[in-house]
Amino acid sequence: MIIRAGYPDRVEPLPDALTLARFSLAQQHPVTAGWADDQVRLAGLAAEHEDDLMLATDLEVATIRRDRFAPDRPIEVMLNRWLPATPDLMVMLSMRYEGGDPSLPFVDASVLSRAVTIDDLEPLTEAARRTFGDLRPLYLRIWSAEPHDHFPGADGDKRFLAAPLDRLRDAEVAEGLRLEPTTSLEHYAEAEAAYAAVDARFPCHPRQAAIAGREQLQELLEAGLLFDVIADDAWIGYAAVKANGLLGLPGYTVSELVLTEAGRGRGRGRSLSTLLARALPGDDLVLIGTIHADNVGSRRGALAAGRIDIGGWFDVPLR
Repeated sequence: MIIRAGYPDRVEPLPDALTLARFSLAQQHPVTAGWADDQVRLAGLAAEHEDDLMLATDLEVATIRRDRFAPDRPIEVMLNRWLPATPDLMVMLSMRYEGGDPSLPFVDASVLSRAVTIDDLEPLTEAARRTFGDLRPLYLRIWSAEPHDHFPGADGDKRFLAAPLDRLRDAEVAEGLRLEPTTSLEHYAEAEAAYAAVDARFPCHPRQAAIAGREQLQELLEAGLLFDVIADDAWIGYAAVKANGLLGLPGYTVSELVLTEAGRGRGRGRSLSTLLARALPGDDLVLIGTIHADNVGSRRGALAAGRIDIGGWFDVPLR
């Protein structure tokens, strides 16, 4: 398929998933270089980028998305675009909506042909406005391995914090704290209340994190990947993972970490990464999860447990 780019006089073929994966692998944080074989990571990244290609070509999916988010627009408005932002930088732009909310549109730079620099921000935002400006996106989301405050004028978004399981298991754990496999969701309402309490204190929190749905947690329970957090023999929260990695890293993705208000403090939050690493099999696998840059407490706890910030998204305003 040929996509006509927004850059003058250039037409570019849509790459295959493996080519996109090579672009992404070259931009990963150097600390992760020894965490998995490059061929394994390429395969994982290529699988992730298949969705980007599907959203660039599948008119049926584009129709469903158009009908939901922009019913008065042509179907093609929901197709991803592979186009040049500068003479040496290609970008895959995708129209997205936070949590599926039509009132929270944004543009995702889901693939870049090389690492983004500060000088690229203006041409990237121009490309996003030119391509999807009629849909009034709030911001352009870009991924980088640089620290969250590296790009002037950008807003923080979710960061990826990760480490191999065998490097996380030796940290100290708060006294009296342990994980037990969950056998029922009898405490789900208490977990919802814990999120609601944080939301009440921090109005921005609902856009940063939300509790996993009951159906999702039930699936993880049945897979043996949902744990009760127990302190002094009392239930104080959930810890859960999915059996897949991110960024091409084989391992587990954190799906839920929640403590009740009464259960917080005394180093318990940072202990959850350690306890999960001990509960999960696989010395050569990685524990990875996303935490919003503005969620200082959760990021601090994950870093204290030995997880490393290996990059993340940042947002450049489009309005």
